Amino acid sequence: MVLADFSVNSGAVFTEAIGNDRLDLLTDYPFTRLANLLAPITPRANVAPILLTVGEPQHTPPTIIEETLRASASGWNKYPPVGGTPEFRAAAGDWLTRRYGLPAGLLHADSSVLPLSGTREALFMLALLAVPTQKAGRQPAVLMPNPFYAPYEGAAVMAGAEPVFLSATRETGFLPDLDALTPELLERTALFYLCTPANPQGAAATPAYLAKAIGLARQYGFVLAVDECYAEIWLDAPPVGALQVAASLPHEDGKPWANLLVFHSLSKRSSAAGLRSGFVAGDPALIGRFSRLRSYGCAGMPLPILAASTALWRDEAHVEENRAAYRAKFAAAEAELGGRYGYYRPAGGFFLWLEVGNGEEAAKRLWAEGAVRVLPGAYLSRSNPGEPNPGDAFIRVALVQDTDTVAQACASIVRILG
Repeated sequence: MVLADFSVNSGAVFTEAIGNDRLDLLTDYPFTRLANLLAPITPRANVAPILLTVGEPQHTPPTIIEETLRASASGWNKYPPVGGTPEFRAAAGDWLTRRYGLPAGLLHADSSVLPLSGTREALFMLALLAVPTQKAGRQPAVLMPNPFYAPYEGAAVMAGAEPVFLSATRETGFLPDLDALTPELLERTALFYLCTPANPQGAAATPAYLAKAIGLARQYGFVLAVDECYAEIWLDAPPVGALQVAASLPHEDGKPWANLLVFHSLSKRSSAAGLRSGFVAGDPALIGRFSRLRSYGCAGMPLPILAASTALWRDEAHVEENRAAYRAKFAAAEAELGGRYGYYRPAGGFFLWLEVGNGEEAAKRLWAEGAVRVLPGAYLSRSNPGEPNPGDAFIRVALVQDTDTVAQACASIVRILG
């Protein structure tokens, strides 16, 4: 809480609280915590630093972006509509239909797709849409996997909900155990964030798992938000999607996506993090309300970026090249790590989730002795009463550099951590 002092004519001083005190319930953002942890340390190694913390792909972006932005430059002087363009919505809808084998005509893009300036701000703002003042007469709950993407927690807290951290460990297949959710908790659940493939563990939900999650959302009346931003970075087989599963379930006529929203981004799929482009798709009633909310709080995606994004969603060649590059990096990492630190081949994403005993100490040693920067797993997770923090023993390693650099970093991890 920020405090301000106000002096009055009598000379007395009083203090008044300023601001939303919910913000004080949040810890520092993971990368702020990491910067503070490593600030006192100067790497001893006479080598260039290797940064493997932020999930920021370093691949060269497709030339489609530059070409389309140049051709669409006349759109920079126009305010873009929150709903984007018909061309963008059609491209996103067509891609979803192709990628997930949806029945032709089932997804109506004009009512079921909304463009986003990246998915982070929309995932955060979703809680403002989904969380009521009370649910079942109590404080609403927002469920999320533990470890989790930090904006999920921030969204829950700032919307006035209780964030509920569902352990996603090796024992649960690195996804929350849906069978462990009690009716009492589900009755007051307003929103459930689910990431598949998971960040950071790379686990992909099965059709049965997604079907159960969708069923719970409909039974208990909450929004299921499936973050599928890593869905196009896969090693052996494309992960199943939530819309794909929903299309196969019994549903009320005209409402195949009831209670369901999915989020997709070009940041990972197209190595275009700086483009800040994605979309949300699903339940038309939720999409309509989300569009209304965003009209008050968000600027629309600029028209040239909408045009570039449209071209990217219609192209698969660059995605296949991107995926092949990640496969090569995982092969290099596996060769160097040799099964150490609980290494496993993830279903998707581009992270290693390595068990090293103490994530913070390992991060400090790797920076000090090898100039390799990784993220302690505890910065992505929280402790529940009576349980250890599920990220304490881990580090997250983002395979975003080139293959040779990834191999060098993994060799340093083995050399330094033993």
